[in-house]
Amino acid sequence: MRRKAVSLLCRVPRPSTIQRPLVAPIVSLPRYYSSHGPPNAKLNLPIQYNTSTYLSHTAAATLANPELPSSIRTSGNTARQNLYQSINSALSTALSTDERAILFGEDVAFGGVFRCSTNLLDKFGPDRVFNTPLNELGIIGFGIGYAAHHEANTAIAEIQFGDYVFPAFDQIVNEAAKYRYRGAGDFNCGGLTIRMPVMGVGHGALYHSQSPEAFFCHVPGLKVVVPRGPVQAKGLLLASIRERNPVIFMEPKILYRATVEEVPVDDYELPLEKAEVLAKGSDVTIISYGTTMYTVEMAAKAAKEMLGASVEVIDLRTIYPWDKVTIFESVKKTGRCVIVHEATKSGGVGGEIAACVQEECFLRLEAPVSRVAGFDAPMGLIFEQFNLPDVARIFDAIKKTLEY
Repeated sequence: MRRKAVSLLCRVPRPSTIQRPLVAPIVSLPRYYSSHGPPNAKLNLPIQYNTSTYLSHTAAATLANPELPSSIRTSGNTARQNLYQSINSALSTALSTDERAILFGEDVAFGGVFRCSTNLLDKFGPDRVFNTPLNELGIIGFGIGYAAHHEANTAIAEIQFGDYVFPAFDQIVNEAAKYRYRGAGDFNCGGLTIRMPVMGVGHGALYHSQSPEAFFCHVPGLKVVVPRGPVQAKGLLLASIRERNPVIFMEPKILYRATVEEVPVDDYELPLEKAEVLAKGSDVTIISYGTTMYTVEMAAKAAKEMLGASVEVIDLRTIYPWDKVTIFESVKKTGRCVIVHEATKSGGVGGEIAACVQEECFLRLEAPVSRVAGFDAPMGLIFEQFNLPDVARIFDAIKKTLEY
């Protein structure tokens, strides 16, 4: 074996005999993340949040929302805010109205990575707004202990990125979700809300653009909420904090600054476990949540213009437990259903919804339920935009469903 190895080494050409390319290689600057579609794209165009019909751009549009309390709708008191500012407003309101509420997490005292807790330390002091060690398991374990210590205690925990929640998975699934059942109702940690930024941001890659919602949608005892914009974020977060069950509140990070609305200044809640029909339609139902709502909006518009399709669009908002009544009523009316989410397709939220729609609406379906989701692959830095559902993929699903 040694002789054979030596003979093979002797056959390796010497440096002077190695052929070199006649043309020098082209040197170009590397691209570190993906961008929008090409200039001549017809469907995959940049999303124009400032014109989205799913956002309330005027005070009148905001106050016309029938889900708002009557006192809010008649006050006419709104402020123009983006999503992180509305989250900040909700946190401030929760801490102001509940003296037993505390807010904690990594860098929370400094305002947080996305500035959601800006100025709250100055307003409420270090006993109620404070930093924690870089230990997600410890953050959630502390939150469970505080919420369980007294039934009126309210713990608002922040996980800096949803991608970092997995070290705390055991605490959430085996402790927080089971606490009430384990105590036969005599004790619980229902005052626990866990906030985290989720979904793609364009250049987050493996550890900053994941969508982990499906992991928690498999766990009885939890509620999972994903808002699409500032008005929803404030109302749903306040409802989640005051809900006496553990809530996973997932905030689409790209929307922190992208989405802007006229948000009611005063205290208000929006209903949990209730989907919202954003656009009425008769030909096909599209179900989504979070960031992809705006991609769906563009695809539905293209389907109307190019196919003459009437698309009904539904925002789940609470994705566990989700609003089956609204979904089933819509699908029974349209006979077709497309489900869209950023998370991977296998084992995703869309699979559960599709199965339930098939069970309940089978005799009214005109086509198989279609799912448009992230590919079953890790989120790559260069390929992030290609991994996530885009307008073309959603439009194609609508077209195939209509033509089935």
